[in-house]
Amino acid sequence: MDFNFRKFTNRIIILYLTIPILISLILYPLLPVLLNYPPNSIDNAFQIYVDGITYTQQYILLVFLMIILSFICIFLRISRLNRYISKLNTSPSEKTTLCFLKKIRSICLNTPFLLYYLEIGIPLFLLPIIFIMIKAYPITIIKICLIYISFFTLASVASFISSQSMFKTILVNLHKKYTKYMDDIAKSDMTKNVAKSLYIKLILQILPLAIIALIIISLLTYTQATKKSGEIYYSAYKPIISSLAETTYYNLDDLKNSLFSIELLDVLHSFFIISSDGTYETSNNAELTPFLIEYTLQNSKKQDGRTFDYYCLDFEGITQNIVTLDGNNYYVGILYDTSQPNLIIIILIACSVLLLIIIIALIYITTSLSKKIKIVTNSLNEIIINNDLNSTLPTTSEDEIKDLVVSFNNVQKMTNYNINKIRNNQDLLMEKERLASLGQLIGGIAHNLKTPIMSISGAAEGLTDLVKEYDSSIEDSEVTPKDHHDIAHDMEDWIEKIKTHTSYMSDIITAVKGQAVTLSGEDQERFTLDELVKRINILMKHELKNALIEMNVNLTADPHISLNGNVNSLVQVINNMISNAIQAYNGEPNKSIDFIIEKKDDNILISIKDYGCGMSDKVKNKLFKEMITTKGKNGTGLGLFMSYSTIRAHFNGNITFESEEGKGTKFNIILPNKIS
Repeated sequence: MDFNFRKFTNRIIILYLTIPILISLILYPLLPVLLNYPPNSIDNAFQIYVDGITYTQQYILLVFLMIILSFICIFLRISRLNRYISKLNTSPSEKTTLCFLKKIRSICLNTPFLLYYLEIGIPLFLLPIIFIMIKAYPITIIKICLIYISFFTLASVASFISSQSMFKTILVNLHKKYTKYMDDIAKSDMTKNVAKSLYIKLILQILPLAIIALIIISLLTYTQATKKSGEIYYSAYKPIISSLAETTYYNLDDLKNSLFSIELLDVLHSFFIISSDGTYETSNNAELTPFLIEYTLQNSKKQDGRTFDYYCLDFEGITQNIVTLDGNNYYVGILYDTSQPNLIIIILIACSVLLLIIIIALIYITTSLSKKIKIVTNSLNEIIINNDLNSTLPTTSEDEIKDLVVSFNNVQKMTNYNINKIRNNQDLLMEKERLASLGQLIGGIAHNLKTPIMSISGAAEGLTDLVKEYDSSIEDSEVTPKDHHDIAHDMEDWIEKIKTHTSYMSDIITAVKGQAVTLSGEDQERFTLDELVKRINILMKHELKNALIEMNVNLTADPHISLNGNVNSLVQVINNMISNAIQAYNGEPNKSIDFIIEKKDDNILISIKDYGCGMSDKVKNKLFKEMITTKGKNGTGLGLFMSYSTIRAHFNGNITFESEEGKGTKFNIILPNKIS
């Protein structure tokens, strides 16, 4: 069953939506705890009065904006990907197929990185803006943003890791379907992208997690410290502030005198008095926040006199409700600072040191891993460059790299074993194919030699008659010198005919003898295109004549162009293709085959074209990849398979083909870089 690309890309979109939503659901109840929000201060009328919007509304708005922006980005990328995949399935040409595959590969490789940076960058941009809009305090903005960014960075890391795996699955399935194109694209794109190297990938995945852990631990540590500090001050001031309720006060001044006489634990602490209408006074003339005023009036009694300055601010207070004899209602209290500046410095130093250690360790680990992989890569490249199948990779570690090296060495040994096994059987297989080819030539040899032999025999009889005539004329006085010259001239004519026929026989013997070698012959020699055509004409003449097939030779290239290589191997490859072309007509007579040799750029292009039955898609897909034959038990399938190997290995060339069922087949032999 074919891989459903569209269904899989939809899963990627769902992934990018699911992970942030899950992170948001986890963060929602944790955020007030991590930031030590005052009790009864969120999702109620009090928060609406203070901020104009509830915590849940803030959270949903913020998460929705970040998710919708991420969704737009991933949707646009996936839409492009699906569009290119759809066009790929209807691609009319090799060029457009290659173009679409390059674009798909680029999207699959780049999208995880792009979305990673966006999912971190969007919160960095949106969070401060939103909290500034609701007029939050700077310290509150910093703390909340740190928590949000930490959790959404965690989401981006999770999405990055998962999406890379899913995009890799798409590339793997494209490689299965378009193996040659994908391999060509990978080979053509050998430039190393440092921003996407394994080194950077590991840092992008590990370093943010370390920073997130340090941020959360630091905030929790500091929050708990300030909370503890607040509890200490609260416990210290509670008996003192409660004792005020045991005394009767005539008016505000009387209350102030009694309150301001209390000795404070710290010079930074201060007194405050808030009336029921929201007006207030402080001992140091400092301004009270609307949050503290409203929280004191609405919630301090519920919290046993405890009040707070704002979300995430390190100021708390203790209050006592007192009604004076003049009928006024007041909340008197002490405001104290719970911040721990020394602890902040210690935490920052500790986090900086830890982060530095983590970065150094991470750089060391990633560099070490990269070096190990480079060692394996360089060793593999050396094996490729030296074409040495006996080489093995050194084992330099005791980790998964070692397993990779050992597995490669085992594959290398198995490859050597199989190659040796193939070589042991190669001679037998090729001898069988060679004898099969020679069997087809035997009839042609007999026919080709019969005519010149009969001609030589006739010439010998003619010479015999001339010798007798000359012998009888030696003492004949009527024979003139001119007669002797005529006899000698006739004898020379017969001798010239004998020479012509013997030369033709010698060419036949040379051509046939050349085919008595194996296809893997290594003998290198110079030969011209003219010599190549001559040998093929001699060897295929009889088979073509018997099949009543005409071969149209079209040599448009310079016949004197010379090539270097084993001419016999090339002749056998071409003869095999001509024989296949003959058999493509299934015995039908009076057909034709085109044998074309032309020069294209720096290549010699040899084409053999028939107008026969053509090849099925099944045969075309397996051609040159395995030994396949359409001749049943009469064929070995070795011919074209070895022909392709011969041209590739011994001529540094290539063989291509075009075929359509019912219309014929054309094979093209391309011989580059061998022309002088």
